[in-house]
Amino acid sequence: MKINMKRLVTLSTSLCLLVSLAGCTSKTTTSSTKPAEGKVLKIAGLNGGYGVDHWKELASKFEAANPGVKVELTLEKNIADVLRPQIQAKNAPDLIYLSVGAEGKLTDTLVKEKAIKDISDVFDMQVPGENVKVKDKIIPGFTDTLITKPYGDGKTYLAPLFYGPCGLFYNKALIGDGKKYKLPQTWDEFLALGETAKRDGISLFTYPTTGYFDAFFYALLNEVGGSGLFNAAMKYDDTAWSGPEATKAFELVGKLAKYTHPDTVAQANKEGFTKNQQLILDNKALFVPNGTWLPGEMKNAPRANGFEWGFTALPKVTANGDSYSYTFFEQMYIPEGAKNVDLAKKFMAYMYSDEATKIIYEKSGAVQPIIGASKIMKADDPNKLFYSIYDNGAKPAMGGFAAAAPVEGVDLTGADGILFGTVNSVVTGNKTVEQWQKAVVDAAAKIKKANAAK
Repeated sequence: MKINMKRLVTLSTSLCLLVSLAGCTSKTTTSSTKPAEGKVLKIAGLNGGYGVDHWKELASKFEAANPGVKVELTLEKNIADVLRPQIQAKNAPDLIYLSVGAEGKLTDTLVKEKAIKDISDVFDMQVPGENVKVKDKIIPGFTDTLITKPYGDGKTYLAPLFYGPCGLFYNKALIGDGKKYKLPQTWDEFLALGETAKRDGISLFTYPTTGYFDAFFYALLNEVGGSGLFNAAMKYDDTAWSGPEATKAFELVGKLAKYTHPDTVAQANKEGFTKNQQLILDNKALFVPNGTWLPGEMKNAPRANGFEWGFTALPKVTANGDSYSYTFFEQMYIPEGAKNVDLAKKFMAYMYSDEATKIIYEKSGAVQPIIGASKIMKADDPNKLFYSIYDNGAKPAMGGFAAAAPVEGVDLTGADGILFGTVNSVVTGNKTVEQWQKAVVDAAAKIKKANAAK
């Protein structure tokens, strides 16, 4: 398990869309008047971290733009428990907001059972009130993931919502144009900075715990081999993990280990992780991988004079390559059995409008994955720094390992697992990069073999 603070982003998984379903408790609806049959859009989902005010206003605006339509919203903290018996009774809502991996694993089950409708045509729809197609509003990459396209058939079944970028944090007073150190653009420049900083008594890198290497390593896999390598690796393809591109990723982390602050490993645990983050504030280390919650988590911590948070994607592997920033994101979808599919798709398209994006941000603080979303944010919002990362040329990396039955004795992705947990041993020199990669390849092969037999 990762540090709970880190998962504040996934609390956005606790956001919700939701609709009034017969028999639900704690029901929130926008109207008590029953309209004509077929004009009730039922939206259901998790009631969590961002509250419900934005959903109420979205429903009201959608109703106003679509006379005769009534939107019923049901917001439940235990929405998976509420929806499961209703779906089994063939009383599914029209639209669900509940992310893959959320408590209750309802969405995971529906994906596995192929009980979610193809929504590929939504992305060719025009955004209501705007002269632009949905696909041209969404930041490239958000719909091309194993989460949004879970079956490998080229079709999209889950639509991306509310996201939180991850990347490298640093001190803008120390690094950047006209500062002591230039912000490196490539890995060669990044490692060269490690040598320069070392002569100044500063470490290039630290990390809170090894669990934070998920976002870091996923972005790196995209940099060295693109989405093709990343998706193959996430499907436990041992040949992908053993190939030259993945080898490059392992080797870069091995090189980075040599410039990691010497106190990092001892403090890389739930009791000491903030001490590693403090190294950035004290100018004892230059970069730390993290998510948008970091500044808030450290807001009361002491810091060097003039300290100012900076945020960047991973450096490029080559000067002509792409830089990537991993992002967590939410999803919405239409379940099989939905009665108003066309209306649900229209609401989905509306969710990517500037109007909806503005409502969502102002009422909840959540940000939609649309191009230029950072321009809608308030000028003095410190989070603007993070959400402008894709406006500045970085590409998003998203998704994770495909669902797979567990294999006894094989822990690939846990905080102490083979892929991320081994980083501590690489930094201390107890394991070589070659040993680390081989262990990952072997684990992936065992998982792939075990699941192929099922």
